[in-house]
Amino acid sequence: MKILSLELQNFRNYSQAVVRFADGLNVLYGQNASGKTNMLESVYLCSVFHSPRTTKDKEMILLGQDKARVKVVLERKFRKHTIVLQIDAQGKKKVAVDGIPVNRAGELLGILGVVFFSPDEMKLVKEAPQERRRFLDVGISQQQKAYFIALQRYNKTLKQKNNLLKDCKYQNIDDMLDVWDASLAKEGAIIVQKRKEYIATLNDAARKFHFALSGEKETLSLSYESGAKCDCDDSQIESNLYKAIVESRQKDKDLGFCTVGPHRDDIKIEINGKDSRKFASQGQQRTIALAMKLGEVIIYKNEIGEPPVLLLDDVLSELDENRQTTLLKMTEGFQTILTCTEYDLPNNANKINIKDGTVVGGRINN
Repeated sequence: MKILSLELQNFRNYSQAVVRFADGLNVLYGQNASGKTNMLESVYLCSVFHSPRTTKDKEMILLGQDKARVKVVLERKFRKHTIVLQIDAQGKKKVAVDGIPVNRAGELLGILGVVFFSPDEMKLVKEAPQERRRFLDVGISQQQKAYFIALQRYNKTLKQKNNLLKDCKYQNIDDMLDVWDASLAKEGAIIVQKRKEYIATLNDAARKFHFALSGEKETLSLSYESGAKCDCDDSQIESNLYKAIVESRQKDKDLGFCTVGPHRDDIKIEINGKDSRKFASQGQQRTIALAMKLGEVIIYKNEIGEPPVLLLDDVLSELDENRQTTLLKMTEGFQTILTCTEYDLPNNANKINIKDGTVVGGRINN
């Protein structure tokens, strides 16, 4: 999979720009706040239908304009596809694939596969479990639509149950909860099973990357943590999950929300047997997050049959020369779009100069 070209109109600080990408390593370079990250954001937006940086879509429209447009031309399994995404003045997004309107995010997932890494990804290690669940949900959903559908159904049911618990706190609602709990267990079992499989595969892939990036000094271990006794055979997950949800019913009534299920699960991250969520330094957090993202690339490649596009935002500035070299060797064999300042420029790359929202050099067409 590779992106052939990217066109921006009134997106962030770009009024108009077209960039053509090459196979292998592409480097967007320029000073800070020139628009390099904005370009990566636009690619990610066309992949998963939301920004990795903001929940307010209107923020992505160039100041003074009433709409923004992003067009990506890509090649997937030797076939060209075109994604056109528009954001209107109200912040509403519209997207079309090969000229056909797409009404749901699930219909867009899988067309353009990407893995995105930025300095903010360090929160994947130390911040709240929701960051690690989001990592799993985005990664698996890009590869398996059945997972995305189960996740949507689960979240819809969870919202309905939580509303019931909140609004009917002192009423007898057990009969209604029985229905919601059975549905949560059914969809939740699919989610937990897929997550466990994904983590097991990711553990092997990320461990190898981490070992190399750490100078062969540290061993990474990833495992799935569930509060619903789901460390069992796949055939038992649904029944165990249902039992755990029912057992927490009184607690849920008291608190007004559901406290058990995959929406509360986590990834346990260890280095040399120690919990990285508590003890990892900033440098270790960065290396862990990067290894997990690289592992995501390998899983995608093995599942889909070709690698996704790797988006690396300002990753070289925080790595020493040896780790920079190691990382760049790891990206060989698939398309990578990397941002950096001019003094970080790697050799043998397609270099594209960005200055104040304008493409001023490289494979361009303005």
